[in-house]
Amino acid sequence: MTEQEINKAIADHFGYDLIGGEWHMGGMLVFTETGARWKPTYCNDLNAMHEAEKSLSVPTHSDYICQLYYKTMGLGKGICDWQKLATATAAQRAEAFLKTLNLWK
Repeated sequence: MTEQEINKAIADHFGYDLIGGEWHMGGMLVFTETGARWKPTYCNDLNAMHEAEKSLSVPTHSDYICQLYYKTMGLGKGICDWQKLATATAAQRAEAFLKTLNLWK
């Protein structure tokens, strides 16, 4: 999936709509120098991925961690090295998130 497809898939999962080229949700806007818009860029924003991760239930979060560590990051089998897991990029987290929820295409 491309970055744009990943960002859109996660935004769709949370109920954002694509209007006029920007995602929005019920008036949740950020005012910037160029106007009011809110566009999560999950592939490049660890903060956005942190918010996405917080939405997972405990059992689903466990599946997500396994997906991220063993499959997406391709790290070794056995006990998870939490220090390596902490270095996962936003793009890796976004991929694992979608794969965990069976939304990866």
